[in-house]
Formats: sequence, structure tokens, C-alpha cells
Amino acid sequence: MPLTFARKAAGTAALAAVLVSLSASPGFCAWYDSLDPTQWFAEKYKPEVQPDIPADKLYSDGLANLEDRNFEIATQKFEDLDKRYSSSDWSRKALLMTAYSNYEGQKYDDAINASKRYLQRHPATKDAAYAQYLMAMSQYKQIPDVTRDQDRSEKALVALTELVQKYPTSEYAADAKAKIQITRDQLAGKEMEVGRFYLERRNFPAAINRFRDVVSRYQTTRHAEEALERLTEAYMALGITGEAQTAAAVLGHNYPDSQWYKDAFALLQNGGLEPREEKSSWLSKIYRGVIGRTAAAE
Repeated sequence: MPLTFARKAAGTAALAAVLVSLSASPGFCAWYDSLDPTQWFAEKYKPEVQPDIPADKLYSDGLANLEDRNFEIATQKFEDLDKRYSSSDWSRKALLMTAYSNYEGQKYDDAINASKRYLQRHPATKDAAYAQYLMAMSQYKQIPDVTRDQDRSEKALVALTELVQKYPTSEYAADAKAKIQITRDQLAGKEMEVGRFYLERRNFPAAINRFRDVVSRYQTTRHAEEALERLTEAYMALGITGEAQTAAAVLGHNYPDSQWYKDAFALLQNGGLEPREEKSSWLSKIYRGVIGRTAAAE
């Protein structure tokens, strides 16, 4: 029994000696540290130290790249300026120029996002009107041809209208008004295309709904006179002669020299009718309202 105990004691002492010897080894220390669970997922990295670049240097670099049409690099410079000097007026300037460089680089959705951020942060500044203009123009530039979905046209119309309403005296208001008319014409053209499609297939109620939308919402566009003639056609096909006569009468009153009026007049004559306005017609009410608003504006 004493011998067995002595042997065990000797073995323990030997193991302790080995451990002491190993603990002095750097390799053992690294291995032992690896057994620490707190170190298993620790990320080993060196902190990146960014040089302190003056704000005016970043801004000048952005402008230089804009001038050289390096729009992507210019955007990066302005975004970097915004991040580094977020609590200064440099940030405001950088955000506006980020929107502009994206617009010039035809990255219109990025320009829209940057413009929106500017308007959220700085709605009362002198450059807010320009930010709104950049946002509106970025929508406007993406208007597709009339055969495609006109969601962009709707968004452009909203943004342009907001520009005119919020900043009526700004230098961008006149251009916005001109583009509003073009955008409305585009939207009316889409409605006309769909209306003609239904008319050709003799789906007269669906066609009437489309042409009605044109004369209700887009009376001042070039499509209004055709829409009135098409309404005359569709109502005559359905035997709703009173509305057909009213459509032709409104057409003749507003566009007396139009070929569309001549076509509508001939169509009524073939049916033994003539243009005659019914005061109770929705058409008559719409155009009386338009005439009243126009007179008030003058």
C-alpha cells in the first residue's frame, strides 16, 4: 500500500514537472489560450485609421471629377464628405451634390433618394427648390413611351406639381410648368391608346371610361378633341344619342375648325342628328367648369 502511494506521488510530481516545463514554452501558451472559449470567436483585426482629409479638399475633388464627367467618383467624394463632416454645413452641400452627380450620371433612382434625404434634413434652405427639381427631373427622365406602364409619369407629375406649389417663385417653376403639360399629355396619350383598343373591339363601355378620363382629367392636352370625337362614336354605337350629341357640341364649341369635329358632325348627320348640348350631361358640366376656371385665371 505505501509503495503504491509512493508510485502515484512520483507520477504526479513528474507530470507537474512536465507542465511547468511546457508552460514556459511560447507554443504551449498559444495552444493553452486556444482552449479559452471566450477567444474562439474573437475577431482579430487591426483598426483602420483613415487620414484626416480637409472638407474643402473633398468638395473640390468632387467638383473636379464632375467637371471631368467622372460621375461615380464624384459621388463617392461627396458621400465621403457627408459622412466625415455630418454635423457641419459641408454635409448639406455634399448631399445636394450627391443628388446632382447621380442625376448627371443617369443614376436617377439614386438621385431621387439623395434629393429626398436633402428635403427631409433641410426643407427650409435656399437649395430645397433645387433638390425638389432634381427629384422631379429624375422621375421625368424615366418616363417611358406611351405603350408601356406610366407609373413614372404619375410620379413625375406629382413631383413637378409639388415643385410649382411649394416654390412658385423659384427659377425652376417655369420649366416645371412646361413639363407638367408634357407629362399630362403623356398620361392622356396612354388613356387614348387603351380607349382605342376597346373601341376597335366594340367594347364601348370600357372605351367610354377611358375617353371620359381624358376629358375629365386632361382637358388641356392635345388629346381632348379626339377623345370627344371617340365619345361621339361610342355613344352612337350604344344608341345613347343625347350624350353623343353633347360630345359633338362640346367638341364644336371648343375646336370648331378641328377635323375631329367634322368627323363627329358627319357621324351625327348620318344618323339624322346634329350636335346639341344637354346641360345635364356630365360632359357639359365638366367643360362649363373648365371655362369658368379659365375665365377666373384670366
